[in-house]
Amino acid sequence: MDDRPIGIFDSGLGGLTAVRALAAAAPWESFVYLGDTAHAPYGDRSRQELVALSRQNVGFLRGRGVKALLVACNTSTANAMDVMLAENPDLPVMGVIEPAAEAAVSATETGRIGLLATAATVASLAYERAIRRLAPGAEVTASACPRLVPLVEAGRTDPSDPELAAAAREYAAPLLAAGTDTVILGCTHYPIIRAAIRRAVGPDVTLIDSGAASVGALLKALESCGALADKNKTGSRAFFCSAGKETFTRVGSAFLGWEMAGLTQQVEL
Repeated sequence: MDDRPIGIFDSGLGGLTAVRALAAAAPWESFVYLGDTAHAPYGDRSRQELVALSRQNVGFLRGRGVKALLVACNTSTANAMDVMLAENPDLPVMGVIEPAAEAAVSATETGRIGLLATAATVASLAYERAIRRLAPGAEVTASACPRLVPLVEAGRTDPSDPELAAAAREYAAPLLAAGTDTVILGCTHYPIIRAAIRRAVGPDVTLIDSGAASVGALLKALESCGALADKNKTGSRAFFCSAGKETFTRVGSAFLGWEMAGLTQQVEL
């Protein structure tokens, strides 16, 4: 048993989709969440920049005494996971790509899987490699979505927002043209705008939430090493952002259904 918190980070608001999944699945677990809003979006940055930012975020969370790390950022997972694993051998470190790939392979009936992700995640080919290790015959169609994260970070999450709706339709078009029956939301920001994406892909496509999939994998890993918290307690919650606290707490509170303002601090990284 280990009551220390789980550390979670993302470039901004997106990782709150993993927070919501964790709170629902394991309310006894404490967590510390970091949204690096000062440097968002991550999706158009180089690998060198992403490694440096990921190290910064891990260092911040390790300074809060975490027992495990959940990298709730597809871009960091795709571009810096090898470094984070090598530099933190004493902690369980879980990314979002492998769990989401497993969920997509399990869900698809046709073997045609779509990916909505940032440009950096798409360019890394990390999802294609993960999926084809599990299902060599799978067909993967990826669509880079540079406008989605800025819209979410600006609080424009209403599916009737014209710019959001147009962007979702544009990015979904190549996936629909390829006949995909399963689409990975390959950025943890995207479940926040799930309704807009659902409208764009239609009712028959299965949507895979990469953040939720990773939470399940992390909890299994903690259970296997006896590091789950006491299930008779309620875990603590702490949020940090590196810029824009007002928008961060307003949009995050609306998404989570909790009032985050009293739990959130803005920090300089």
